[in-house]
Amino acid sequence: MRAVVCPAYGPPEIIRIEERRSPAPGPGQVRVRVGAAAVNFPDVLVIAGEYQIKVPPPFVPGSEFAGTVVEIADDVDSVAVGDRVTGTGIVGAFAEEVAVPAAGLARIPDGVDDHRAAAFGVAYRTAYHCLRSVARIRAGDQLVVLGAGGGVGLAAVQLGVQLGAEVTAVASSAEKLSAAAAYGASHLIDHTTGDLRGTLREALPEGAHAVVDPVGGRLSEPALRSLRRGGRFVTVGFASGVIPQIPLNLVLVKGIHLLGFQFQDLPPDEFHRNEDELRKLLTTGQVNPHISAVYPLTRATAALRKVADGKAIGKILLDLTA
Repeated sequence: MRAVVCPAYGPPEIIRIEERRSPAPGPGQVRVRVGAAAVNFPDVLVIAGEYQIKVPPPFVPGSEFAGTVVEIADDVDSVAVGDRVTGTGIVGAFAEEVAVPAAGLARIPDGVDDHRAAAFGVAYRTAYHCLRSVARIRAGDQLVVLGAGGGVGLAAVQLGVQLGAEVTAVASSAEKLSAAAAYGASHLIDHTTGDLRGTLREALPEGAHAVVDPVGGRLSEPALRSLRRGGRFVTVGFASGVIPQIPLNLVLVKGIHLLGFQFQDLPPDEFHRNEDELRKLLTTGQVNPHISAVYPLTRATAALRKVADGKAIGKILLDLTA
């Protein structure tokens, strides 16, 4: 089988394509023929050796895939050969086949192809659980989304609109803001063209109910200042590469709630409710992932470079069948 291999830590250009043996499933595992894999910013960090979890090279990068089960271990009964599934992990997805624990797989709903399934997974689950259970978005809320052109950000725009919020999208280009507008954002702010704090105050004179921040860096503080008293600021990640220093006096004076999103912190009943609601949104076509580019495996470097440079809009995919 063909696979992307990271032989040493470095930029996306360090990777290469190799022929490898198909992986054999160990106890509790299945072998999946990968149809599509999503390219995410953490993949860039793993290849660079800058992620919070370091994987010793050489390794096959890639953290999110969709495909078909082609072999199962003797002790697996939760899935069967022929089942279409999605899965995630730290590495391994940028290959024609992957061996993964069966317990971590989710079945792809009928009528959803591999591309949509791979693009929908982590970004949309992160955004929806974040909005529903942490930001506690309700109809009529004013919601600010930072990084609104990225995978999680654009998903948060779409899903925030579905939950009835009025969404202010903050992004770094007219192209990204155009995508956010197409999915229902009411206010569009290019943070590269002026003072974000002043622009947010002008757009939301009464303040926002919630901010979702997958970016960090210099955008966080002005976005936090845009909150009304009792507002909720949810940090999801630091795609900018910079962890912000938040003045705690703002939290005290405005009674702001600073919250972090992690899947494991969700109450089980809310987690299952959110998953059911999100699956319905996908299967009914109320929400579809924005896929801005699909690359063959041989162009994995170009796909990773586009994500690394912050030029991706929505999701970038690798097609493992091409």
